[in-house]
Amino acid sequence: MTDHVHTKVRNGTGFITLDRPKALNSLSLDMIRTITGTLLAWRDDSDIAAVVVRSTTEKALCAGGDIRFFHAAGTATPQGGSAQIEDFFTEEYALNYLVYCFPKPYVALMDGVVMGGGMGIAQGGPHSSVRVVTDRTRLAMPEVNIGLFPDVGGSYFLSHAPGKLGVYLALTALTIGAADAMYCRLADHYVPAAELPQLADLVGSTAGAGLREAVGMFGRSLRDEAGPSELQAHRALIDDHFTQPSVPDIVASLRRDDHPFAQKTLAAMERRSPLMMCVTFEMIRRGATMGVADCLRMERNLVRRTFEHGEIIEGVRALAIDKDHAPRWNPPTLDGVTEDMVARFFEPAWPAWAHPLRHL
Repeated sequence: MTDHVHTKVRNGTGFITLDRPKALNSLSLDMIRTITGTLLAWRDDSDIAAVVVRSTTEKALCAGGDIRFFHAAGTATPQGGSAQIEDFFTEEYALNYLVYCFPKPYVALMDGVVMGGGMGIAQGGPHSSVRVVTDRTRLAMPEVNIGLFPDVGGSYFLSHAPGKLGVYLALTALTIGAADAMYCRLADHYVPAAELPQLADLVGSTAGAGLREAVGMFGRSLRDEAGPSELQAHRALIDDHFTQPSVPDIVASLRRDDHPFAQKTLAAMERRSPLMMCVTFEMIRRGATMGVADCLRMERNLVRRTFEHGEIIEGVRALAIDKDHAPRWNPPTLDGVTEDMVARFFEPAWPAWAHPLRHL
C-alpha cells in the first residue's frame, strides 16, 4: 500500500485519488499495485457500480512513470536486467489492460498534466470509459524525448486516432490541450476548471450506475467552450506529411514545406531520439492491426530491448538528472539508424509461453 493513493466509496461509486503532488502524481510501483488491487476488488464487488480516477492537485492527474526511478534502477543493473524495472512495466501494463477492459463505468478526470503513464490509466475501453478534459489539461505521449517509445497501450490508442494524428503525436512528443485531445479521440468531454466543483457535486450525488450518462450530459453542454482544435486546422498537412513510409521520409517531406506548423513539427522531431522515433513508427504500424492485449505484449518486449540498448538511460539523464537537455543519442542522427537496429527491438525477449503478460 502507499500513502500516495486514497480510495473511498460514495453512493455506489468508488473514488481513486492520486496524491503525490510534488511529483505530479508520477507512478511508483507501490501506486500501481494499490490502484490494481483496488480495481480488482471493485470489479467483482456488486456494491460498486462505477469508478472515478482523480487527483488532489489541479496541476496533474498523472505525469507518467517515475523516470528518476528508471534511471536509478537501469544504471544500477546494466542491460535492462533490474528486477524492479521488470516488475514495474509488467504490472503497469497489466493495470493498463485492466483499465481498458473494466466492465463498469470508469471516469478519468484528466485535469492538468496527463502524460505517458497517466494516459495509461485514463484511456479506458470505448464502452465503459468517460475521459474528461479541462482548460488546464496538458496531454502528451512524450516518450521519444527521453529515449523510450509511447507505451502503456500507445501502440493501440495512437494507431486508432483519426488519420495520421497518432503518428504525429508519437513522433513529435508535443503537448496538446482539451480541444485537440477530443479531436484526436483521446478524450470525450470538456469541463472548464471553474465548473469542476459542480461536476464533483454531480458525481457525488449520482448513483454509480447512472454516472457515465450524467457526466456525459454535463460535458456535452460545455463542449463548445473548449475552443477550436489546432490539429483539426492542420489536419490535411499532418496527414500529408505523416503518411510517408518512414521517419526519414517524413522529415524530408517536412523540410520541403515552409508552412510554420510544418517547421514547428520538424524542429520538435529534430530534438527526439532518432532510433526511438523509428522504433515508434514501426510499433504504431504494427499496432494498427493488433488488439489491446497483443499491443501491450509487444510494448513489454520493446521495454526490455530499450533498456538493453540504454537510450532511455541517456534520455532521462539529459532531461531529469543532469538537466543539460543535450542527450547523446545513439545513433545521433536518422542517417545512422538501420533497419536491423529497429528489427532488433521486435525480436522476442521471451518465448510466448514465458512472456510476462501471456495471461492477458
